[in-house]
Amino acid sequence: MTPRETAQQAARQLPGAPAAGFAEYLASPEGPRFLNPDAERSPGPNVPIRTVTADGRHGPVAIRIYGEATGTDTPALVWLHGGGFVSGSVDIPESDYLARVLADGGTPVLSVDYRLARDGVSYPIPHDDALAGWFWARKNATSLGLDPDLLCLGGAGAGGNLAVGAALYLIDAGKPLPAKLLLAYPFLHAELPPPAAGVDEEVMAGLPRHLRFTLEDCIRTAENYVGGPVSMAPSYAMPGYADPAGLPPTALLACEYDDARGSAELFSASLEQAKVPVTYFLAEGGVHGHLNHTAGLPEGKAALDFLAGELRSAGSGRQP
Repeated sequence: MTPRETAQQAARQLPGAPAAGFAEYLASPEGPRFLNPDAERSPGPNVPIRTVTADGRHGPVAIRIYGEATGTDTPALVWLHGGGFVSGSVDIPESDYLARVLADGGTPVLSVDYRLARDGVSYPIPHDDALAGWFWARKNATSLGLDPDLLCLGGAGAGGNLAVGAALYLIDAGKPLPAKLLLAYPFLHAELPPPAAGVDEEVMAGLPRHLRFTLEDCIRTAENYVGGPVSMAPSYAMPGYADPAGLPPTALLACEYDDARGSAELFSASLEQAKVPVTYFLAEGGVHGHLNHTAGLPEGKAALDFLAGELRSAGSGRQP
């Protein structure tokens, strides 16, 4: 299937899918769903899994650990799932399948179940939960058989936002940084910059409304997370506007048919200008939420291979 055919398949409205926008879609009781729910999906490798609890500023934070270290030179990934801050968990396919695949390949994953921005919760609570997960991983890395200096930090969508916001805090606090940031279509700007090369308007026009991450959706998502007007958002909450100097090497995964692709492109350019090593990968035919939609399908392999290679390079001290 060609990339264009993949996107056109996404354009077929799901049975019973809402006509409302992206924010409403994410906040619905069902949460994110598959584009093609009838496809045969791999359940992911069977790896050792256990759950621990970190002490957070706002209460306990659960961390699900996938896999085990194979040596002290093994990188590990602290992962923050996507879902627009209002949905998702460590159980969604994006998070669980990715963690199983990476752990099966020799990279343990610590998936942080941060609090969602619902029912009165807003920034800084998810941000603080992300930091609680990171600090627990650093503190306990040695007992897990890991080198704390080889810990990486990453996330998808809103999780990518939390990962960058946490890294900026670590810079300001003078704390050890992740060996690398791994970001999948991160939500970093409250106002979406257009993709540099534009998008295929014919394909985009055919996408269901709930897969179009419009400027209105973007602002509403940001305001819900911030708990007020976007103008009051600190850099930790909307990290795309912050000075990225000092951030660790970063791997960026973007999607071809994603209104938010311009945000990833702009952040990549900002990193390059700040002399931060950055590796950029475009998932051809992908839409926003690519890792979730393609979990267990061959169409997602290229993106997972990119992330796995970037993790390996954190251990080898070189770019893949």
